[in-house]
Amino acid sequence: MNHVYRLHSRLIKTGQENDPLPLRHLLLSCAALCLSYARAIFDRIPSPDTFAWNTLIRSYSSHDSPLHALHLFVEMRQRDVPLDHYTLPFALKACSRLSLIETGKSIQSISIKYGFDSDIYVQNTLIHFYGNCGLVCSAGYVFDEMLRRDLVSWSAVIGCLVNNGLEEEALAAFREMQVTAGIRPDEVTMVSVLSAVARLGALELGRWVHFYIWRNGFDVTVSMGTQLIIMYSNCGFIEGAVRVFDAMPERNVLTWTALINGFAAHGQSKEALRMFDEMKKAKLQPDYITFIGVLTACSHGGLLDEGMRVFDSIRRDYGIEPRLEHYGCVVDLLGRAGLLNEAYEFTERMPIRPNSVIWRTLLGACANYGNVELAERVRSRISELDPYHDGDYVLLSNIYGSNGRWLEKEEVRSSMRERRIEKKPGCSLVELNQVIHEFIAGDGSHPQSKQIQEMLRLIIEKLRDVGYTPNTSNVLFDIEEEEKEQNLIYHSEKLAVAFALLNADHGKTIRIVKNLRICQDCHIFMKLVSGIFNNEVVIRDRNRFHHFKGGICSCRDYW
Repeated sequence: MNHVYRLHSRLIKTGQENDPLPLRHLLLSCAALCLSYARAIFDRIPSPDTFAWNTLIRSYSSHDSPLHALHLFVEMRQRDVPLDHYTLPFALKACSRLSLIETGKSIQSISIKYGFDSDIYVQNTLIHFYGNCGLVCSAGYVFDEMLRRDLVSWSAVIGCLVNNGLEEEALAAFREMQVTAGIRPDEVTMVSVLSAVARLGALELGRWVHFYIWRNGFDVTVSMGTQLIIMYSNCGFIEGAVRVFDAMPERNVLTWTALINGFAAHGQSKEALRMFDEMKKAKLQPDYITFIGVLTACSHGGLLDEGMRVFDSIRRDYGIEPRLEHYGCVVDLLGRAGLLNEAYEFTERMPIRPNSVIWRTLLGACANYGNVELAERVRSRISELDPYHDGDYVLLSNIYGSNGRWLEKEEVRSSMRERRIEKKPGCSLVELNQVIHEFIAGDGSHPQSKQIQEMLRLIIEKLRDVGYTPNTSNVLFDIEEEEKEQNLIYHSEKLAVAFALLNADHGKTIRIVKNLRICQDCHIFMKLVSGIFNNEVVIRDRNRFHHFKGGICSCRDYW
């Protein structure tokens, strides 16, 4: 700021404090360093021009004051200050950060009124705005109507698709951008592409993207390297994440946290704690997300004492107030360890009101340990917060079923019918030759459906020879045992693994991404498959990774 003070003093001494050109330089310098000082200078200008208004609106929209940016925009219009093609994007950015859809649409109308609707800068910002607000169709409409598109346009639409869960469409847009438009991507584009691959869990595709980055001479910046770590972790290849981390010349807190989270998801809890210690030795201050990763690692590894010590240190040693997520990790830690009453009491004593996710975590622990009484109490708490979540009914039904209480199980099912709640179908993705194949439980729409079902029957016959018996305790309905077994046979991950065994090379690692938590029967099934067929099977379920190899799972049956 000393430079700014000297510049301002010089303008005053030379009588140039109202000269537009020197004031522009001063305002730009102030806005980058101290917004309050920039505002004070702005307020002393008799008739600020469009540039001055734009400078302040842009600074407020980029910092923690997007609402101030919109107030300035309104005031600017009230004073009849001319708008230009920079003003509207700055105001739209503020709307995007605040998710003010109607205000953003009004600004789009203003852009049409003043003839800026075909300006590429305005259009690019509109794509970002609509994408950030979840209005993918509106973003797509703006993109489709553009007469000219640049790199920012393509990056904006790819980011929009990724952020709204349309990963395959984002990758298709990435291909079209290069093949049809002939535009070379930049770092922003590649980070979005890596994010799409990470969510799909498509390792072959991820390796191709990594090679593309290397071949095209991209620097592995902190941002790019961190996203590569996340990609490899999410694709079930933690070794690749470690290699990227070790090769990075520079790392920040997010980089370390990404690797800690990766180790936690893969059940390598002690490695996660070791990385946490290394991070502290590197003089980096962990943030609240880092602690979520460390606590998750302790939970997945059954490291109860270490987890409680980490939780106690958050406030004591780092001055960070624990958030809801940290309390949720402790409930999970206690619940997985079988300390259900302690977990319940901890939840009751929380200084923050527990949400349905925390109660649902405890309900899952009750299901694991078959504690019917506590499960009913927890379920009543969830009903007060979120009475229509299908997973809660399924968990409670499983608890009743595993205890042979079929009447109560049927009551749960009747309650679901009355409330028109349907169980979310299991869905699994498996990649073969960079093509993603999707399987839904009980679905026979895949082109190879008949061969897959035949292969699945063959697999089950082989497994029965070594003592496999389907675990039917988690089947939702009170039906005949044979029907229960048929219900289990067509779980989505079983269809996916049968497809992979049918088409992939012998001994090749099979990687599956599943939308729900893997059930006990499928867990037993995958262990036996990995032993008999000599294929490692890696499954990413809703909670973590399971590496099945030689008849053993990396989670050690603690999940």
